[in-house]
Amino acid sequence: MYKFEVYKDKGGQHRWRLVAPNGKSIADSGEGYSSRQACLDGIESVKKNAAMAEVVEVP
Repeated sequence: MYKFEVYKDKGGQHRWRLVAPNGKSIADSGEGYSSRQACLDGIESVKKNAAMAEVVEVP
C-alpha cells in the first residue's frame, strides 16, 4: 500500500513523502511547511490535483 509519511526536518519544518509498497520514496513535498496542518493541506492538494495532471515531454 502506498502511504504519505509526515515528518519534521532538521530545521523543524513539516514535510511529507510518498512511499511505495517496496519502501522507496517516490515523491516528496519539495518544501517545508511551518505547520502540520499546512503540510496535510499540501498532501490533499496533491491527492486532488495529481489525477488531472497532464504528462508533457520537455526537451
